[in-house]
Amino acid sequence: EYIEKILSNTKRLSSLVNNVLLLSKIENQQIQPHRETYDVTEQIRETIVALEPSWSPKNVEFDVDMDEVEYYGTESMMHHVWTNLLGNAIKFSPDGGEIKISLHKNQSDVVFSIADNGPGLSEQAKKHLFDKFYQEDTSHKAEGNGLGLALVKQIVMSEEGSVEVENLKEGCRFTVRLPYRK
Repeated sequence: EYIEKILSNTKRLSSLVNNVLLLSKIENQQIQPHRETYDVTEQIRETIVALEPSWSPKNVEFDVDMDEVEYYGTESMMHHVWTNLLGNAIKFSPDGGEIKISLHKNQSDVVFSIADNGPGLSEQAKKHLFDKFYQEDTSHKAEGNGLGLALVKQIVMSEEGSVEVENLKEGCRFTVRLPYRK
């Protein structure tokens, strides 16, 4: 039992240190973007599958509407974006909840959105959501460190994109817009 606790806390500490270092490098522009063309649709599908141990026990359903999109960007960094946004949607979805994911390309943008039917966000939370170490919902404090959405914002900005959040009737929706580059 003690070994399990030690291993669990070691993983959390390792994740915290890695996130702090990555965020620091991005903010200080120490990571030069290595852009290449890759299949962002497949990357998102792989992220959903990789997070199956989180959503399966909660019986979360997915409503997925994605175009096949080739994107010219930093593949390894964008993986963090999808993992954080999807992980948060799973974390805040109720048992038996539904997560809606869409990915579409228009003339100038690639637009990704993810919506859950969780508790939504207070106005206070929306103001500080992308701040480092901010966590409004203390009931999930053990599951995170308040760096995920700060990382998302920095990575998306490094790709010259934007990320927005809005409350829905039930839950909230995050929308990521990335410039379409060939």
